[in-house]
Amino acid sequence: MYQKLTPKQKALTINLDPTIYGTFAEIGAGQETVRHFFRAGGASGTIAKAMSAYDKDFSDAIYGKEVKNRYVTQNRLRKMLRYEVALIEERISRDNNPNRKFFSYANTVTTINFDKTLKGHGWVGIRFQTKENEDYNEIVIHVKFKENDATLQQETLGNLGVNLIFGAFHYYDNPRNLIESLYDDIAKDGLEIDMIDFSGPAFDYVDNRLMSLQLVKHGMTDAVIFNSQGSNMLPADVLYKKNIFAVRGSFRPVTKVNIDMLKNGLEMFQKDATCTHEQTEVLIEITISNLRADGDIDERDFMDRVDILGKLGYTVIISNFSEYYRLIDYFASYTSGDIGVAMGVNNLLMVFDEKYYKDLSGGILEAFGKFFRNGMRVYLYPYKDPETHELLDSSNLKVEENLKELYKYFKHNNRIVDITNHNPEFLEIYSREILRKISCCVKGWENQVPEGVAEMIKERGMFGYKEELSFKQFS
Repeated sequence: MYQKLTPKQKALTINLDPTIYGTFAEIGAGQETVRHFFRAGGASGTIAKAMSAYDKDFSDAIYGKEVKNRYVTQNRLRKMLRYEVALIEERISRDNNPNRKFFSYANTVTTINFDKTLKGHGWVGIRFQTKENEDYNEIVIHVKFKENDATLQQETLGNLGVNLIFGAFHYYDNPRNLIESLYDDIAKDGLEIDMIDFSGPAFDYVDNRLMSLQLVKHGMTDAVIFNSQGSNMLPADVLYKKNIFAVRGSFRPVTKVNIDMLKNGLEMFQKDATCTHEQTEVLIEITISNLRADGDIDERDFMDRVDILGKLGYTVIISNFSEYYRLIDYFASYTSGDIGVAMGVNNLLMVFDEKYYKDLSGGILEAFGKFFRNGMRVYLYPYKDPETHELLDSSNLKVEENLKELYKYFKHNNRIVDITNHNPEFLEIYSREILRKISCCVKGWENQVPEGVAEMIKERGMFGYKEELSFKQFS
């Protein structure tokens, strides 16, 4: 556990370290970070330059123009960081400044507007060395302000900047502590961090997907997204004005049922929404509650699941939305496009279980108002009972007596539709049974998962698979 310090203590510690030297470039909310270092004392040995390129023309003259004149972007931030570091290297002689670790801190943000319709957001980052003459590292984060006052947002930004700079130099060898320290002297209900990215030689061992997981795990954001290559994505960039189709599951492991549900449900969704694949964002969702199903989060198990999904080419969203209506509400905050969700019978029964909505003043009606908003549709995959062999779909699904008419309303209005083009051969595939066979080294599950998945599980020993035990058992 790291020792929590105030922003003043952190700034003074940095200022008193003769090996740390760099620049500050802040755009959009005043010089809120660097003022901490000026006020702490001893800044002359730390601060090479502090600037605020507020005017767009002047800013363009320094860093170059941006596509569509968008200045609060990740691209702009990284340009600023690299330009300022190059300037230090050009102007400061290493011979005259031995043992110094150079850095550049930058932010480009917009705070809340006068009408309070846009809360404000921004990019904050640092490019720094951990040793003299070593290649540079970068930490880049995206923040969303939650406070309703511009001055409060500026103060929060200043504290965050100090925390990031201090963390970069003192916790670079423990990114989890670094992430937690970002909220020192900052209330979590005042700031959301919904993307973080570590790069450089100090972070060669860091998997940014695990770092994203920390953000959701510690309540710093509701959801994080990364693509099939494992790169962290800004939710706004992925979801803005898109049609969204999502599938929730444990994917432990992913089975042919999951893929059949997704592909056939997506085909129906695109037909209903009259949209193309390019106009649709397809997301595989895993909830934090699912990852915690067996206790604390097993990070190896988490990586096993997302590695397989990535190999299959899917974009993954990790969320803390236990209830489906919160997921749809989240999507709707980014887009007015069509939203569809594919799910199995058991999940739909949970959606119609009133106990999950006791904390809502409007109960299940409030939840359904958010869940079935803007024409959102459920694409229901049938379930074959392994004991009775009865096939369950929307026509014979049994909900509580007092909810039957409500269920009929949504079904009659095509808000709940069956995935009719499913593969009947997959209906007797059960993920729990596959997982049991894998962990017990029992053969016969390999043809129930997508192509290439069985080989990946065996090669990497995923989900408790042990090749040597399997060999002994069947030799």
